[in-house]
Amino acid sequence: MHNLDLILTLTGGLGAALLLGYLTQRLGLSPLVGYLVAGTLVGPYTPGFVANAEIAEQFAEVGVILLMFGVGLQFHVEELLAVGRVAIPGAIVQSAIATLLGAAIAVAFGWGWPAGIVFGMALAVASTVVLIRILADNRDLHTPTGHIAVGWLVVEDLFTVVALVLLPALFAPAPSSLAFGLAMTGAKIAALVAFTIGIGNRVIPWMLDHVARTGSRELFTLTVLVLALGIAVGSATVFGVSMALGAFLAGLVVGRSDYSLRAASDALPMRDAFAVLFFVAVGMLLEPSYLIEAPGLILATLAVVLVGKPLAAFLIVRLLRYPFRVALAIAIALAQVGEFSFILANIGRDLGILTRDATNTLVAVSIVSIVLNPLRYRLRR
Repeated sequence: MHNLDLILTLTGGLGAALLLGYLTQRLGLSPLVGYLVAGTLVGPYTPGFVANAEIAEQFAEVGVILLMFGVGLQFHVEELLAVGRVAIPGAIVQSAIATLLGAAIAVAFGWGWPAGIVFGMALAVASTVVLIRILADNRDLHTPTGHIAVGWLVVEDLFTVVALVLLPALFAPAPSSLAFGLAMTGAKIAALVAFTIGIGNRVIPWMLDHVARTGSRELFTLTVLVLALGIAVGSATVFGVSMALGAFLAGLVVGRSDYSLRAASDALPMRDAFAVLFFVAVGMLLEPSYLIEAPGLILATLAVVLVGKPLAAFLIVRLLRYPFRVALAIAIALAQVGEFSFILANIGRDLGILTRDATNTLVAVSIVSIVLNPLRYRLRR
C-alpha cells in the first residue's frame, strides 16, 4: 500500500502541477502559482484526490537540497563584487526592514517575537525563479538593472543559508546554553566549510574529470546528483549542520570546476522537477478556509511584500544615486516571496516556532505576489 501511495502521490502531484502550471503559463502568470494551487487541490483540505503529505514532504526535502545546490552552482563572487556597491548594502538594509515589518505584524496579531522574526525573515527573501523569469521575459537580465537585481538576490539567498544554519542554534537549546550552542554551531560550520572547500576542490574536479572521460552523460549526471545529495546528507550526519548548507557548498565547489556549465545543464533540469514537488508540498499546507478566517493578517502581510519591501529597495537604490527607472525596476522585481521563504517557514515549523497561521499566510501571500509581480513589472514602463 505504501508503494501505491508513493506512485499515486508522485503521479497525482506532478499531473496536477503540469495541468495548472500549463494553465497559469498560458494566462501569462508564473507556473509557480499553478504548482502551489495544484498542491492545495491534492491536499487534505480540499475534496477529491488526497496525496500522501508525508511522502510529498520527503520529495520536498530533495527539492530543497537541489535548489540550494543550484544556488551554489550559479553563485559567482566576481559577479556579486561587480554590483556589490548597491547589492550588498541594499539587500542587508531591505532584508532588515522587511524582517522588522513582518515581525511587528506577527506580534500585533498575538505571536511571540521569535515567531515574528522568523516570519519576517521569510518575507524578506524574494523568489529566484520568479525574478530570473521576469527579467528574462522583459529582456532586462543582462542589463545593469538585471545584474543589480540578481546580485541583490544572491545576497538574500546567502542570508537564507546563514539563517537555516543559525535558527536551530538560536531556538532549539535552552537559554542558558545558547552561547555554547552558537559556538558549537560556528565550529561545525567552519569544519564543514574547511572540509568541503579544502578536500572538495581537489577530489570533486578529479572525480568529475574521470567520469567525463567515459563519455557517458548518465554517469556524469549521476555523479553530480550523488555529490549534491551525499555532501548534503554528510553535512547533517557527520557535522550536525543543515543539509541545505551542505548542498550549497557542494554547488559552490562544482561551480568553480571546469565542468560547471555541464553540471548546470545536466543537473538543473532534475532540480526543476523536484522543485515542482516542493511547491506542491507547500501548496498542500494551505487551508482555503483560512483565507476567510484571517483576512487582516493576510492583507497586512501583503502590504509588507507589495509596498514595504519595494519602497525600501527603491529608496536605497536612489540614495546610492542610481537612475529612477533602475530603482523602480529593481524595487518591483523584488516585490514577491518564493521558494526560500517556504524553506525558512518549514524550519520554523519544525522547531515549533511557527504555526499553521504563518504557513497559510505565506502561501496565500506568495500566490498573490507572484501573480502580480510580472504585471506590475510590465506596467512600470
